[in-house]
Amino acid sequence: MPPRAWQRMLSGRRLDLLDPSPLDIEIEDIAHGLSRVARWNGQTKGEAAFSVAEHSILVADIFCFLEPAAQAEARLAALLHDAPEYVIGDLISPFKAAVGLDYKALENRLLAAIHIRFGLPAVLPAKQSRTIKRADKIAAYLEATQLAGFSVSEARRFFGRFIRLPDITLRTLPPETAKKRFLTLFEKLSQP
Repeated sequence: MPPRAWQRMLSGRRLDLLDPSPLDIEIEDIAHGLSRVARWNGQTKGEAAFSVAEHSILVADIFCFLEPAAQAEARLAALLHDAPEYVIGDLISPFKAAVGLDYKALENRLLAAIHIRFGLPAVLPAKQSRTIKRADKIAAYLEATQLAGFSVSEARRFFGRFIRLPDITLRTLPPETAKKRFLTLFEKLSQP
């Protein structure tokens, strides 16, 4: 028998990781998983780990800071930028580089299915992707300096220098609170 390449979700869906179908993706599964996946391999200050759900909300907020006139659909794409991590986890960048392109291809297939499921283009326009990536780097910088023990100079070396940063103070949240906030923002951004 070939090895199992699917994940059973709490919703009852069975998601094929190698050939994901948008029909097997539920936002509640994404929110549940992301609220329990730790950023920085859990090496953050606070009562709880800083979750990927919290990071995703932060990136959506920073995206809005960078593009104040952005439509809800673009901000939704920012919120979902790391959604594949609800099943594949959050690998730190150095490990992703070591794993190589096969991992990135798997992640991109899953992200395309998630986008399609929620009415977004499978592949985002290049400018939008760049802005989301910039928001992601700013979020990583803020997380690194406020939660993960990086000095400002060290964070600048790894994540870049930024002319303007949003005035945000980060605190870790319990998983259920992070899940609820993620779902609330998703609902707000999904309204027609």
